[in-house]
Amino acid sequence: MKYDVIVIGSGPGGYVSAIRAAQLGMKTAIIEKENLGGVCLNWGCIPTKALLKSAEVMNYANHASAYGITIGEASPDFPAIIKRSRDVAGAMSKGVDFLMRKNNIQVIYGTAKVLPGKKVYVTFKDGLDGTFEADHILIATGARARELPFLPVDGEKIIGYRQALTLEKQPRSMIIVGSGAIGVEMAHFYNSIGTKVTIVEYLPRLVPTEDAEVSKQLERVFKKAKIKVLTATEVTGADTSGEGVKIFYKNKKGEDALQADVVLSAVGIRANIENLGLEETGIATENGKIKVDEFYRTNIEGYYAIGDVIDTPALAHVASAEGITCIEHIKGLDVEPVDYDNIPSNIYTSPEIASVGFTEEEAKEKGYDVLVGKFPFTASGKAKAAGKPEGFVKIIIDKKYDEILGAHMIGANVTEMIAEIVAARKAEATGYTLLKSVHPHPTMSEAIMEAVADAYGEAIHI
Repeated sequence: MKYDVIVIGSGPGGYVSAIRAAQLGMKTAIIEKENLGGVCLNWGCIPTKALLKSAEVMNYANHASAYGITIGEASPDFPAIIKRSRDVAGAMSKGVDFLMRKNNIQVIYGTAKVLPGKKVYVTFKDGLDGTFEADHILIATGARARELPFLPVDGEKIIGYRQALTLEKQPRSMIIVGSGAIGVEMAHFYNSIGTKVTIVEYLPRLVPTEDAEVSKQLERVFKKAKIKVLTATEVTGADTSGEGVKIFYKNKKGEDALQADVVLSAVGIRANIENLGLEETGIATENGKIKVDEFYRTNIEGYYAIGDVIDTPALAHVASAEGITCIEHIKGLDVEPVDYDNIPSNIYTSPEIASVGFTEEEAKEKGYDVLVGKFPFTASGKAKAAGKPEGFVKIIIDKKYDEILGAHMIGANVTEMIAEIVAARKAEATGYTLLKSVHPHPTMSEAIMEAVADAYGEAIHI
């Protein structure tokens, strides 16, 4: 069968690309070996947020007296929490199926392998096979959890994120190795429902890619919540022979060990590029990723790649943006490349974390003379009324041109607030523009305006 576009993988990069191609009049097929929606919808972004919502309800229930409400002590129904999360993911996957049918996209279930001559060989789920052709073949096969050689995932005592989302029984204790988004989100969830949690991070601070002040704030909140935090600590091995699991580690204090019911390995991801036919087709790779140009063309004409399989930020919204850009360029539309300096990052702990652009340290390293403004949520009427005073908004501005270099937030609902900064930077708005944009009161978003005011020495409420 011949198509204009075949997309391999139906995650947030793949299915969005397929829909955009169909919208532009191209005959489109999408190949998926598991569930529509990919890892993000089925095993990442969406089910994780469902778990975190249960954690939020649990925390509200246990602190209801702070809001003048008297109720009995809440307790988690762990299987019901997991079931709700899976139900949410299942419903969203059905939603993607609806979108495929709405846009007349052919869904092919099976395992794909690219072939020379703009062909894709598919082994179907029932064991049969077939070959498909397209003028344009887009690889969007995503990534999987990376494993450390001394911490092999067995799915029982040492688990990855998939198992963490579907455990049958709530563990009494959990060690989480790695403090990126997955690690800290799972730490917050399991701690909230009563599991004793320890985080072990190799680098000197939690969420090490975020602004240093944000990392410090999160560590304070976690320690207050009785999450044990070990940073600048290297895991050297694990022993699963006894009851539970023991990990061995070393840091500046020496060598020691920790015991828990289960260990969650959350040490990053690895691109799914094996057994895809890249070598046979001649598609170039580098450091475990597919090499592409600014419009996601590989070195072989007619083959493209987006998302976690290329060397760009491994974020769902990045993959979607790349897919749309790629398809529109294929169609011949006048499109500009994705601006990777203006990509928002969100982490859904409590408090939430959101950022875009340079950190203060990065801006200074690049030679900018910066103005830095901060506004704490302790001074926000909305945050205080909501019982969520932790955190702050931090803005970095170029002193010379008034350019907004970056923004870093930690607090309630900041993942919803960061888009204001992304849009402002895209429109090349200045810090002064933000300052003079009247923000509604009382809102959390006022903290953005107040942080900019602080950068200029004009803060009103601090």
